[in-house]
Amino acid sequence: MEPMDCLVIYVPTEAAHAVRQAIGDAGAGRLGNYSHCSFSLEGTGRFTPLQGANPTIGAVDAPAEVPETRIEAIYPRSRRDAVVDAALSAHPYETPAFMTFPVDASQPDGTGPAD
Repeated sequence: MEPMDCLVIYVPTEAAHAVRQAIGDAGAGRLGNYSHCSFSLEGTGRFTPLQGANPTIGAVDAPAEVPETRIEAIYPRSRRDAVVDAALSAHPYETPAFMTFPVDASQPDGTGPAD
């Protein structure tokens, strides 16, 4: 089984569908005979745009709170650049908050999600 990673990205709720679609099209969320698998959780994003920022939402030097969705999806490590590029391309923010990390997606018998 190819090593797997996980993408976690925070996106304004109204743009969540577009980001989920983009990362799925890039190869994230493929589990066995399923594609575009992800998990989402609603929350509140908080940030203050600093001087030099060009905020999509809010104003420079003013704290902002935005309804956001946390999207999580696993993907084959070899697809990292494609998945992250797709996420950033579909995301409306100037500087999206995201992280990637390795995951063990194997079954107890050593098989993986693609088996």
